[in-house]
Amino acid sequence: MDNLAYKPVPYNHEEYLREALKDEEFRREYEALEPTYALVRELLLARQHSGMTQEAVARKIGTTKSAISRLESGGKHAPSISTLRKYAEAVGCELEIKLIQKKQREIT
Repeated sequence: MDNLAYKPVPYNHEEYLREALKDEEFRREYEALEPTYALVRELLLARQHSGMTQEAVARKIGTTKSAISRLESGGKHAPSISTLRKYAEAVGCELEIKLIQKKQREIT
C-alpha cells in the first residue's frame, strides 16, 4: 500500500463541452439551462459586489444560510419574485425583470 500515489485523471471541461454540444439533444438541454445560470451569475455578482456573505444576506432577509445557498445554486425550485426582490434589496440592488424578444431565424 505504500506505493500508492495520487494520479489525477486529466480533464478539460472546455474540450468536453465542445464535444458534448455536437449532440443535438445535449445542446438543446444545455441551452435551456442558460436563463437559470444567468440568474445565478447575477446573484453571485451582486453579493460579491456587496461584500456580504451568504450568512449576512440570510440574516438581513430573515432566512437561513442554506436557503441562500440553494437560491444561489440554481437548483430545482425557481425562486419567487418576492424572494428575488428581498435578495436584491439585501445586497443593495434593484430587481429588474425583462422579457427579451427572441431573434427570428432567417430562412435560407
